[in-house]
Amino acid sequence: MAIFDFQIFNDITKWLESSDRLAITIKDLDNMFDSLSEKLDGALRSLKGNAKLTEINIAQSIKEIRRALVGADVNYKIAKEFTDNVKDKALGSENVLNAIKPGELMVKIVMDEMVKLMGGQAEGINIKGNPGVILIAGLQGSGKTTFSGKLAKFLKEKKSKKVLLVACDVYRPAAIDQIGVLAEQIGVGVYQDRVTKNPRVIAQAAIAHAKANSYDVVIVDSAGRLAIDKEMMDEIADVKTGISPNETLFVVDSMTGQDAVITAKAFNDVINYDGVVLTKLDGDTRGGAALSVKYTVGKPIKFISTGETMDTLDVFHPDRMAQRILGMGDIVSFVEKAQEQFDEKEAKRLEKKIKKNKFDFDDFLGQLAQIKKMGDIKSLMGMIPGMSKMTKNLDIDESAFSKVEAIIQSMTPHERSHPETLNMSRKKRIAKGCGRDLHDINAFIKQFDQMRKMMHMMSKGKNMNKMMGGMPGR
Repeated sequence: MAIFDFQIFNDITKWLESSDRLAITIKDLDNMFDSLSEKLDGALRSLKGNAKLTEINIAQSIKEIRRALVGADVNYKIAKEFTDNVKDKALGSENVLNAIKPGELMVKIVMDEMVKLMGGQAEGINIKGNPGVILIAGLQGSGKTTFSGKLAKFLKEKKSKKVLLVACDVYRPAAIDQIGVLAEQIGVGVYQDRVTKNPRVIAQAAIAHAKANSYDVVIVDSAGRLAIDKEMMDEIADVKTGISPNETLFVVDSMTGQDAVITAKAFNDVINYDGVVLTKLDGDTRGGAALSVKYTVGKPIKFISTGETMDTLDVFHPDRMAQRILGMGDIVSFVEKAQEQFDEKEAKRLEKKIKKNKFDFDDFLGQLAQIKKMGDIKSLMGMIPGMSKMTKNLDIDESAFSKVEAIIQSMTPHERSHPETLNMSRKKRIAKGCGRDLHDINAFIKQFDQMRKMMHMMSKGKNMNKMMGGMPGR
């Protein structure tokens, strides 16, 4: 029994949706790559009915693919070179791999070229040193400070490093405060100097402090700047010279599209950074930066950031991103996220309770917590092959889970561990405690009972079809 069971999530969602607790509205969203994915799917779908690849059907698909890339804000020159490479490989494969259908073969060729365009493979981050020093640079408003906090949490939890965050934005007092708040929130060290106005001096002092206090990694958050501001660009170059970082990362707002790529090149000409971080990938962005930056700048994308919370940071994997763009999902990343939250001891404990039909509301809360720790629900579902198309027009309000939590938290400890004791008077008290209608409480408890019975039957190997047939609304 896995600690995270998608059937449990399915039943939670079914109840929330059916009882209007999940605020889902159907609207025309344009999340990252949605439009590109649809257009590429259309271009490749036209080949599925053909017996083989020919110059004519290849040319038709290539035209649509190029149009899709340009529409995603990929530079025309890059889009043309990309499609020319796809065309050459497709024409060269006419008499090869006859067992593969034309559509499938073209998808493979497009995916291989897309992976190559985005860098080929995931790039690591260099944190070796005593301590390892990482310099963060970027435009104003690109999300540098938030990323610095996310990276600190990533290195602390996934690399077991003792991290020091350094506030080197001497122009914006709020940035210094923000670094302090983030450091406290994620449990890492912080170095703040509100008197010194030279960022190079502050960074050097922070590194000395880190050495004296046995920190493994120092993350220097620099001030945001404009590429056209020579004085500010000279300043970041001076900071880099003064601290000789192991790694310099350029943070760019992906919502700026092709402008992001142009800015990335301008910064690289000055500070010769080691890698790019794309932020705000959860917004209204067409993905042109992710597809173009490696080609234009020659530097790899190392991380992608998809939200404001400290957990929304991922290592960039070109192959996985290509799979998601082409609608194949990203099951590897999904499994990795699930494994990060997996607790074998807890899983065995739950399995025993389920077999005895003793799964209770406290266990249910624990399952909800595991799901939430994995990240944004819609993003997670998009990682599962075939699910991205089903969920792309759903606007899921994840605060709905807090309503479920409020119901359970309004119960006494005894009621949580003994669901069978919930009589009418107890339900009325719970409804008042969480501010919900009695109807809501009854609906939730009924669904919980059905879910518990279902899991109990599964643990005993009962017939799944018979079981599901008895579920209301199935």
